Amino acid sequence: MGFLLLVQSKTDLTISTTKVEMNFSSQKSRNTSQRCFGLTCHRVLSSLPTQRAFFGSNPPDTKLGDDGPSLISKWVLFQLGPVLSLGLPTYVEELVIRTFPLPPFLVKKDYRRLYDFFYHSSGFVQDEAEKLGISREEVCHNLLFATCFNTFGGMKIFFPNMLKWISRAGVKLHTDLAQEIRSAIRSNGGKLTMAAMEQMPLMKSVVYEGLRIEPPVPSQYGRAKKDLLIESHDAVYLVKAGEMLYGYQPFATKDPKIFENPEEFVPDRFMGDDGGRLLKHVLWSNGPETEDPTTANKQCAGKDFVVLVSRLFVVELFRRYDSFEIEVGKSPLGAAVTVTSLKRASF
Repeated sequence: MGFLLLVQSKTDLTISTTKVEMNFSSQKSRNTSQRCFGLTCHRVLSSLPTQRAFFGSNPPDTKLGDDGPSLISKWVLFQLGPVLSLGLPTYVEELVIRTFPLPPFLVKKDYRRLYDFFYHSSGFVQDEAEKLGISREEVCHNLLFATCFNTFGGMKIFFPNMLKWISRAGVKLHTDLAQEIRSAIRSNGGKLTMAAMEQMPLMKSVVYEGLRIEPPVPSQYGRAKKDLLIESHDAVYLVKAGEMLYGYQPFATKDPKIFENPEEFVPDRFMGDDGGRLLKHVLWSNGPETEDPTTANKQCAGKDFVVLVSRLFVVELFRRYDSFEIEVGKSPLGAAVTVTSLKRASF
């Protein structure tokens, strides 16, 4: 899945819905810091072990080359077009992107290139699927959707939001993260391993707190398949089969009866036993963080991968930098983050 996560580190750095730019007083300083930060993000997102473990090939060495991120971004944009806001007057957006379906032929060729990569790079997965009676074509379409839409799409929204909250938390949090991360890596022979990441409770809590305070996909829709009762703290609601349901995650993830100071970003909220018990209130598309996708549970297919890569992003950032500052703007999918300063690791 690594090809979906490659980050350009030339004149701009695309890690999310926007460009992450470096604004410094001198062009030389700007370019140096830009390259450093770009290489950090590129390392996080392009050298993941899952790149070969999942597909057995290195995307840049295939016909796909380095085009994965741009192809995916375009395709995802067409999927999300009807719910996006481009900042235009409402009547213009309703006419341009919501009245008529966006023509699929504009992304058909791009989708085909992505499909061909999955088809030629996931043979062993297709072999297993055929034993279960699933066609190779169906497997490829599902792999593509789970990887490109569920995972890549989620990170396009979540990464800039997470940077925003970590930056706003201030230098003390940055120092605490850097100390924890570097200490854990040193105690594991100087290598970043899964075991080392398990020794970083603050880092893990920060990622969960980012997901809690600003879920990357806050809205869900569904139609009730049977009559059911939905309970809140103080009421019970009867839902009839066939009725449409709409869920807005922040109503739950900012519930003051569950979370103390719910509107505040609390980095260590999910540390310790008490913090672990709160994880069931961090929600995804079809359930809590504590549940996994199964054939009977249509949980977010990219859930675990988004968490893993988000942790890697934080780790790699604070391996190399003591602190950073940003400016935050708006984009159709969330925050537009501009990095204005970086302080290289000093310990």
